[in-house]
Amino acid sequence: MRIERVPDLTAQQKEIITRLWNAEYPESLKYESVEGFEAFLNKQTNRLHFLLFDETDEIRGWLMTFTRESERWFSVIVDGKCQKKGFGTALLNEIKSRETNINGWVVAHDGYFKSGGEKYLSPLGFYRKNGFTLLQNETLENSGLDAMKINWTR
Repeated sequence: MRIERVPDLTAQQKEIITRLWNAEYPESLKYESVEGFEAFLNKQTNRLHFLLFDETDEIRGWLMTFTRESERWFSVIVDGKCQKKGFGTALLNEIKSRETNINGWVVAHDGYFKSGGEKYLSPLGFYRKNGFTLLQNETLENSGLDAMKINWTR
């Protein structure tokens, strides 16, 4: 496993990450095209990407830090075949070494399905294990998806 930090993504990297996003997140968050994912990226400022490569140099995960409304945020996705092997924690540790305060949204419960029909399992426990605090009073109800804000502070 190797993590590479890049300021911008290539067209091929965007395509791979869009596929990962659509395979791993709840179906209601699916992007119909790479252009939809690019539109999401373009709304964020002060972006920095972290790419997770496996031993064959395939991208197996992605994390992006960005600024939104004067706060630092992150989005992350790890290939399901690579989950529960420490790769997500490695990506989080990479940003924890660079940030003093970072926020994210986490799906609040397991009641959703991925686009392939597989049940989506909320990663709340994963974030708690990695030192994040759940801000239960800050929720996002968007497109039928319930999420809570999480925060990590050094």
